[in-house]
Amino acid sequence: MRMLLAVDIGNTQTHLGAFEGEELVEHWRFQTRSGATGDELGERIAGFFNLSEMNFGDIDAVVVSSVVPPLGTQFERMTERYLEASCLTIGPGVKSGMPIRIDNPLEVGADRLVNAIAAYERFGAACVVVDFGTGINIDAVSADGAYLGGAIGPGLEIALTALIDRAARITRIDLGEPESAIGHSTRAAINSGFIFGFAGMIDGIVRRFETELPDPKLIATGGLASAIVPFSETIDEVDDLLTLKGLRLIHERNAT
Repeated sequence: MRMLLAVDIGNTQTHLGAFEGEELVEHWRFQTRSGATGDELGERIAGFFNLSEMNFGDIDAVVVSSVVPPLGTQFERMTERYLEASCLTIGPGVKSGMPIRIDNPLEVGADRLVNAIAAYERFGAACVVVDFGTGINIDAVSADGAYLGGAIGPGLEIALTALIDRAARITRIDLGEPESAIGHSTRAAINSGFIFGFAGMIDGIVRRFETELPDPKLIATGGLASAIVPFSETIDEVDDLLTLKGLRLIHERNAT
């Protein structure tokens, strides 16, 4: 069967998904490098396909969401050179099937809109998506399926890097589950501050959303969602593949 390659290009990581129809058959992540060429991207993706015993040439369509504009262009070049495939890049003019009710619809990041579409498809009701990426995006969708806007804050890695850069006696650690709220070492204190702190921040924002959007369904995605959500009092569902699913939906709406 021919395949759709869905590409979610974030500031830190790029997430790829190979779909056969509606089924996600495989997915991979690699570090985003803004200077990568189409040739380099083709080599890397073909390598992933080979490792998974899949045929790179079976791709007949590509859909790309990018917050790093040069890489969106390079994926288009990669598609043109190495694949007999069409490439759809999420942006103005692409049919999303979702009304955008904010002051300037052109401001909406592709990743935020894609997540909103996937979440509404999942619930069919008012919902809030929390995406734990380089930044934390919290986005709201109305009961009738319109994108309403949201909130943006710094991600965990950005905050931890800033703390390390500005505090001479703090060194980098791998964040883990806090043993207690009161940390009995510097490492434990950082774990408590970041894990409980970000969980509390998310809960506080979500509860404010709920005063303006009654009884929304809640879902989280992104690389660090699984580290924070267990300590959240408002979010209990994580879908690490949400963005890829949204990309497939947008491609389907534009193909038909």
